[in-house]
Amino acid sequence: MQQILFISLALLKRRKKHIILAILGVVLGVTALIVSSSMMRGFEKYFIRQVIELEPHIVIKPRESFPKEMSIQDDEGEKVLEVKGYKPKEKNRIVTWREIKVALEGEREVVGIAPRLEAKGIIKLGGKEKAVSLIGIEPEEEKRASSLEQFLSSGNLLDIRDNKDGLFIGVVLAKELGIEQVGQKVVLYLPEQEGRLFRVLGFFDSGITSIDSTRVILSREALETLLNRGDEVNLIIIRVKDPYKAKDLASFFEARLGEKFTIEPWQDAYKNFLRILKTQNTMTLMIVIIILMVSAFGIYNIIMMTVMEKRKEIAILMAMGYKRSDIIGIFLSIGFFIALVGSLIGFILSFFLIGYLETLDYRIEGTIRAKGFLMDKSFKYYIEGLLFSYIFCLLASIYPAYKASRVNPVDIFRNQ
Repeated sequence: MQQILFISLALLKRRKKHIILAILGVVLGVTALIVSSSMMRGFEKYFIRQVIELEPHIVIKPRESFPKEMSIQDDEGEKVLEVKGYKPKEKNRIVTWREIKVALEGEREVVGIAPRLEAKGIIKLGGKEKAVSLIGIEPEEEKRASSLEQFLSSGNLLDIRDNKDGLFIGVVLAKELGIEQVGQKVVLYLPEQEGRLFRVLGFFDSGITSIDSTRVILSREALETLLNRGDEVNLIIIRVKDPYKAKDLASFFEARLGEKFTIEPWQDAYKNFLRILKTQNTMTLMIVIIILMVSAFGIYNIIMMTVMEKRKEIAILMAMGYKRSDIIGIFLSIGFFIALVGSLIGFILSFFLIGYLETLDYRIEGTIRAKGFLMDKSFKYYIEGLLFSYIFCLLASIYPAYKASRVNPVDIFRNQ
């Protein structure tokens, strides 16, 4: 074994420049894999964490009913016209929400349940107006069923219980309307309803732009007044102990409550975003694999050229008693050395690069808003980088090593 390593190092010294270039290729691939994985997974984990904290884990809402058939018939009962593309009858309320709440509160996995009344409206300040989603809540119950309060910049949810004309709005929405401080007054409009004056009690900042630019939080009682409705809700939100079990629990609750309700876990509510994140991760991995493949071709060329140039030396080694497996081991060791050195340098470079990116005062504005890059420092990315580098380097070494082992000493000496 020592002799094999000694010969491998001797061959490496003969091609220092080529080996350094091959190592740099591995360093680039490993660094790209670790840093990009850290960044993409950090982005994904931040998004999921914010969704889990801010949004309900499970939502119960009324199921829309679609008639099997709509047609116009004559006096004799014959169909004369079939209606297609009709709008289903709305059932946008849950009458038995209190009974549902009592029934599910006893479940072991349930942490909190709260009713909500939601509607679409328009918020206006001066000449600026914006379409928004109005969410009417019961503050005491909402605090048990969601972590909405921890995203408030000032005040608490109980403020809207004591101030029926108060509301909270997202920071992005506030910026678009030009609201800079608590206490400013805005007007809320609902379809076919007169506007009503409200006072801004505070702002919430979830870090998710789609939420912070559209949502308005107020008391359920105030929203009922705006809608001219009685004591009713159209959503029931549920918080569970383990958010990742929400999908299974939603199926269980749906089987228990029957077909009158649609029960949606947070995974389904944000499935498009989660699909986009998965696609981004896949595309990033493909780019890194291409980088490593280019590095692997470089290693293949270096070892193959070495084999072709050292055919006489290989023949001498085989004449001295070296087995074909020993010859394979010599050239595989070259690939192993390149992978080892490239990975170690890539690890060190990735560690410092991730730390540097975290310190950058760079504001991300888009689907998610954050200060600086969102990095995940999990050690598993370093393991992945090591595995990928070894796989590609060894694959690039296998054929040249096999080619070297097939050298026939008799043919080589005969041609000298």
